[in-house]
Amino acid sequence: MCCCECDLDQYGCCCDCEDLDEAFTRWLRDRPSKGGSCQSPVLGAIIDRMEISLIPALLLLPLLLRVAALHLLLGVTILTALPGMVLWYYYATHRKKKRTLFFLTLSLYSLFYMYYLFITEILPRGNVSQLQVCAVTTGVILTLVSLIQTKRGPGFMTPCLHVAHSHSQEAEKDSTHLNGCIQSAAATGIKNALTTKLSSCPVCKIMRPPRAGHCRTCGSCVQRLDHHCVWINSCVGQANHRSFLLSLSVFVVTSLYGISLVLSSLCPRQYLMTALLYCPGVYTQSSSALCFTCAWYSSIVTGGLFYMWLLQVVNISLNVTEREAQLALRTKTGQRRLGGARHLHGTVLTWLLSELGRVPHHGRRPGLSSLQPH
Repeated sequence: MCCCECDLDQYGCCCDCEDLDEAFTRWLRDRPSKGGSCQSPVLGAIIDRMEISLIPALLLLPLLLRVAALHLLLGVTILTALPGMVLWYYYATHRKKKRTLFFLTLSLYSLFYMYYLFITEILPRGNVSQLQVCAVTTGVILTLVSLIQTKRGPGFMTPCLHVAHSHSQEAEKDSTHLNGCIQSAAATGIKNALTTKLSSCPVCKIMRPPRAGHCRTCGSCVQRLDHHCVWINSCVGQANHRSFLLSLSVFVVTSLYGISLVLSSLCPRQYLMTALLYCPGVYTQSSSALCFTCAWYSSIVTGGLFYMWLLQVVNISLNVTEREAQLALRTKTGQRRLGGARHLHGTVLTWLLSELGRVPHHGRRPGLSSLQPH
């Protein structure tokens, strides 16, 4: 959740909605709402932020999974159509909202529902040890902790940050003049740092350092903006890029481990690689059929998040953000430069120096400098 600043500083409140702040300000100043409605604007904003439209989706998900567990053909049909149904429901109910908790709530609900089935259906079978249960539980807790860390903020740009960046540049310039003899490699790095140009954001009206970008969804500039992730309802930037990648990594590993435990319990005589495709007798009991269907559902979700994790790994190895990669791929020249990227320090050293993507402006590959957005 991000902090919105109320117009009255002494009554500042933490929320995730500009409408709620505006309604709260009008209530403090005894101003009537613009529409002239008898309903309290604060109550209306709170009801809107509760996202009542999420309730049908949360109720339908377990129902659809239980229907899919009735027969193999039903399972294939529902699981194939489920991603399209989720997107259709999202665009039908949330397309007018810039920021929404739809995907985040659905993801957390799916995570807890899968964990609930694991505890209530798989654990009583006796094929899972206490150590394995502790491993799965630890993975779920670590996923939530890293997600909370990611939600703390991507590193929004403020005028104070711009002033600090300018002062640091002046200090580097003065220290360069004071040192009489500097090695050629260090001199090149300092020269690149001093020639770093700031760009102006036409929306926020502030000067921002290189690789910072403006997010239209959040309405703010973010330091080293990677992308706006709808799954966490937040931007991914310099401040939370590391925790975002950690969340993906922990979730994918925990999910794969949990799926392997479920398949080993349901299909002990089958190999793990083939149990998901062929598990005889799994539809003879409703509980085993439901767990097998949920294993398929978890595999689909894990596959999507693994693809997202793979993109992040490739971008960090290439020392570019997702935003820079998308802008580069729009032109043929950018495609050639991005596809044939050879880094100044090498892939392994780039990871070590970047601290999972925090490479300074002068540490990027020179050939990609023209692809960076201004």
